[in-house]
Amino acid sequence: MKFQGENIRNIAIVGHSGEGKTTLCEAMLFNGGAIDRMGKVLDGTTVSDYDDLEKAKKMSIYTSASHLVWKDVKVNLLDLPGYYDFEGERSEGLRAAGGALLVIGANGVLPIGAESIVDYCLKLGKPLIIFINGMDKENADYLGTVAALRAKYAGKLAPIQIPIMENGKMQGCINALQERAYLFKEGGPQEIPIPDDMKGAVEEMKQSLMETAAENDEILLDKYFETGDLTREETIRGIRMGIASVNTIPVMAGSALQNRGVINLLNEIVTYMPQARERLNTMAEDLQTDKMMSLRTLEDAPFAAQVFKTVIDPFSGKLSYIKSFRGTLKSGSTVWNSNTECEERIGQVYLLRGKKMEPVDELGAGDIGAVNKLGNTNTGDTLCDINAKVRFTPIHFPKPTLFMAVSAEKKGEEDKIFAGLAKLAEEDYTFSVEKNTETGELLLGGQGDVQLEMLVKKVKARYGVDIKLSSPRVAYRETIRGNADAEGKHKKQSGGHGQYGHVKIRFSPCEEDFVFDEEVVGGAVPKNYFPAVEKGLRECLANGPLAGYPVVGVKAVLYDGSYHDVDSNELSFKMAAAIAYKEGLKNAKPVLLEPIQRLKIAIPSDYLGDVMGDINKRRGRIMGTDAEGKNSIITAEVPLAEIMEYTMELRSLTRGSGKFVSEFLGYEEVPFNLVDKIISDAQKA
Repeated sequence: MKFQGENIRNIAIVGHSGEGKTTLCEAMLFNGGAIDRMGKVLDGTTVSDYDDLEKAKKMSIYTSASHLVWKDVKVNLLDLPGYYDFEGERSEGLRAAGGALLVIGANGVLPIGAESIVDYCLKLGKPLIIFINGMDKENADYLGTVAALRAKYAGKLAPIQIPIMENGKMQGCINALQERAYLFKEGGPQEIPIPDDMKGAVEEMKQSLMETAAENDEILLDKYFETGDLTREETIRGIRMGIASVNTIPVMAGSALQNRGVINLLNEIVTYMPQARERLNTMAEDLQTDKMMSLRTLEDAPFAAQVFKTVIDPFSGKLSYIKSFRGTLKSGSTVWNSNTECEERIGQVYLLRGKKMEPVDELGAGDIGAVNKLGNTNTGDTLCDINAKVRFTPIHFPKPTLFMAVSAEKKGEEDKIFAGLAKLAEEDYTFSVEKNTETGELLLGGQGDVQLEMLVKKVKARYGVDIKLSSPRVAYRETIRGNADAEGKHKKQSGGHGQYGHVKIRFSPCEEDFVFDEEVVGGAVPKNYFPAVEKGLRECLANGPLAGYPVVGVKAVLYDGSYHDVDSNELSFKMAAAIAYKEGLKNAKPVLLEPIQRLKIAIPSDYLGDVMGDINKRRGRIMGTDAEGKNSIITAEVPLAEIMEYTMELRSLTRGSGKFVSEFLGYEEVPFNLVDKIISDAQKA
């Protein structure tokens, strides 16, 4: 059955890990008849969490797509992981979705992560509904949770339900807009008269919703001021306008696990959330005119879609998740990839329900589906009609902030590790694999320890390679703070020609990495040996006198020495230079240098004091703070050794709302009290 844009809703289910997103998705699919029974996350039987790693971890790791039909409307559900480490999956899913459904617990507070998700949706202009889950639990606090949300988002929140509670549990609800009451029964909601003791609360909420509706439309606002009243249809229209412009956030409640309030939620999604055809803010570059344009979701327009996710299966190959923004994609057609500038042959088009793929003849405008085995197409690429070339803006992915050293459990499998991770990088743009030229380690960078753990397990599962993670070494440096003269003499006699080289070198600090000069007079050392002396010194710079780290900031002046007409050669003078190096640097007040990073940390202003105090504990310097809306931006300079796991620690300090980026700034001297431990650790390594 083909659906037009006005009968499609694309909904991303978002929220922190453990709030019940996957269970809610399961209940919605069950009520829509898409599945025969509700699976459970703990049993590994849900539609969304079908990957073996997700089943083992009992949490969502990847974006999963599924669909159902409700009241002749196709609802595409994108179940997004809630844990911080999988932020890239959230970016992918929200690019394809026309609206978001935020799932939070009924705990009487604004849950961890919920604030950042709401702010992100507001920033993107993504229409949002909030579903307060867990209303079947003891001490579920609906009113307290609404109050916590309203305190943060005053003026935007629009609760449209009043729970009917009994013995601390939600037994039903009243829809204030429809002025109807329901009890949750086995076969679905059963309508009942509104209880007398709740009629006052219903009238109060009804008036609040009228005010909210009026604020979203000038005509409704004028009528409301004149009469103090709006019709039900006018209120619904005003609420819909507010949701579309992200000025209004409806709030509903229920229990996903008990399948209570889910049918009501589906009704409201179909009623209030924007139709795929109503999406007007989809911008793309017209490659014919080099101008930005807004695409309308029309069936009879030239095809234009974006690949928002890629899945690599070792057996079935590459699967590209596609959101069609305009026109129709047909199986067997040929399209243009605007990013790689080449044609792609479309084989079979599919609709997705978790891991199940349903072949279809075509994918209409505004719909979500998948295509397999696209050889030159990756996540974020635009597929379009070759005669109407456009290009969508890339999907933003966060840069890695946590790095771990990776090595093979078995020697000789390093190449397999790199090949496996490189293959996974086609799916996930939020991690990196790079060789640290300073330490020689292979570094795996990602968003947090959970993501890195999952990558290691995925490489093991797919490619049979065991990976070991360890803390990466800090690339320290050594330099000198004093001056020293040193003599190096290399003399070796054996049968035939011997070896003889003799140098006197003055060492001193300098601003550059290394400077070599000579002040030899009278030919004490012939000029043709000067390059050998310099080469011998440069080779020694790789190992400092304290802990064996590379040496920088040294000037070496060759000022005297001697030679032998027969036994002197380049090798002898290289050896003599090395002897002088060891003696000279040891006596030139050597010190350790550590890398310093410049951090830019974005946090809610409420956490400013805590984060600044933590930076000071890490031997950091606060260079400045700036206000940016509700957030504060801290600029700081901190030793790299103190922020190796800062990603997780900043999350802990800010309840998941803090973000940072870092860049290398330079080297500074290590405090005296830390030197002995660094030297000891280096010797052990």
